Amino acid sequence: MSDSADGAPSSPLLAALMARTGGGPNLPPNSRYVGLPTRNFTGPDDQTVVYLSRRLVPQSNRFSALQQHVMAPEERLDQVAAAKYGDPLLAWRLADANGALDPIELETRGRVIRVTLPEGVPVNGGA
Repeated sequence: MSDSADGAPSSPLLAALMARTGGGPNLPPNSRYVGLPTRNFTGPDDQTVVYLSRRLVPQSNRFSALQQHVMAPEERLDQVAAAKYGDPLLAWRLADANGALDPIELETRGRVIRVTLPEGVPVNGGA
């Protein structure tokens, strides 16, 4: 997948994912990957591959808890995110805030999970 002469990705899929004006990916605002820079790798065949840099999962102590939620039988994390945050695609925030690399581990009946503000946002603005 080499870049074309005008600097745009030659792959239609990559072109759809990349916002060339800012050099970063064109991601929805609720994506866990928003704000990550892209990197380029040029292989021995001189083909350049554009990829997202690695996302490090934040420490759970970087999140201010708003409340706790007890998982009901058959309840999924996306359902909790929809109820608590108004967006099922924010289930990754619940996983991050509860230190879960695999969100499935939180989907256990009776499991108490923390519902939090976004990373680094203090309760009451730090007051």
